[in-house]
Amino acid sequence: MTTLALYAAAALAEIAGCFAFWAWLRLDRSSLWLLPGLFCLAAFAWLLTLSPADQAGRAFAAYGGVYIAASLGWLWAVEGFRPDRWDLVGAGVCVVGAGIILFAPRGA
Repeated sequence: MTTLALYAAAALAEIAGCFAFWAWLRLDRSSLWLLPGLFCLAAFAWLLTLSPADQAGRAFAAYGGVYIAASLGWLWAVEGFRPDRWDLVGAGVCVVGAGIILFAPRGA
C-alpha cells in the first residue's frame, strides 16, 4: 500500500469513528453508533503504525495534512456541503506540507 493510500485509509477510519460519536451526541442517534465508531478508531490507530516514518510524531504530523483534505471530502460526500476554493487551497497546502515532512531528505 502506498503511503498516500495508507494515510487516506487512516483518515477515513478516523473520520468515520469520530462521526459515529458526533452522530450519537449531536444528532441524537442510538448509542449503537458507538460500536462501529470504536472499531473505526482502533483501525485508524493501527493503520498509522504502518506509516514509513521512523518516529511517531513525524508520522502523525504528515498524516495531519491528509486528514485535513479527507475531512473536506467527508464534508462534501457525507454532509452534502461542497468545499469552497479556500478550503481546497488550504488542503492543498497541507498535503504539500505533509509530503515535505514525510519525504524530505534527512541526514543521519
